[in-house]
Amino acid sequence: MTRPVIEANRRGKREQIIDAAKQVLARDGLAACTARAVAEAGPLSKSAVHYYFDDIHQIVDLAMREHVTATVTSLRRAAAAESDPADKLWAAVSAYLATFAEQPNAAYLWFEYWIDAGRRRSSDTVADTLNDMDTLLCDLTAELRVNDPAATARTLLSWLLGTIVQQQLQPATPKALRQQLNSILRGGTQPEVTL
Repeated sequence: MTRPVIEANRRGKREQIIDAAKQVLARDGLAACTARAVAEAGPLSKSAVHYYFDDIHQIVDLAMREHVTATVTSLRRAAAAESDPADKLWAAVSAYLATFAEQPNAAYLWFEYWIDAGRRRSSDTVADTLNDMDTLLCDLTAELRVNDPAATARTLLSWLLGTIVQQQLQPATPKALRQQLNSILRGGTQPEVTL
């Protein structure tokens, strides 16, 4: 009887730490996400942070994973609000780009995280986050008349990653972005898809 209570308490403490890490990451970036900063942002002490997790990388990986899950859920909601497959894809793409436009530091955080994970040879964590976006895009492109939804989804994901950087430096209009998206889709369609 006490074992489930202890496990639930442990899970609750870990969730508090991850939530605090998400706040620090969103506000201050990857370099600022230390055990001390996480403890200051949450209700637990620095020693509790070290007690419940092996290292800060474990916390960051879980926090970033939760950020991705929330983003993909939001994008699925945006797509679900539309009935036409082309409008669904555009709604998801628009919501994705809007997220990074509203939170400019988020784009830098993602790239910092991916570089950090690669340097510590933990690219499987990055692959998991990218896989969620790839799955969403594949689901949406499968509703269109594209020859290879998986390949089109991978191309779209690469375009989106580049576009979030471009939008930080030299923003394109929604019309121009939609034209770029249409161009990508025409490359994998039969006979033609237009958003």
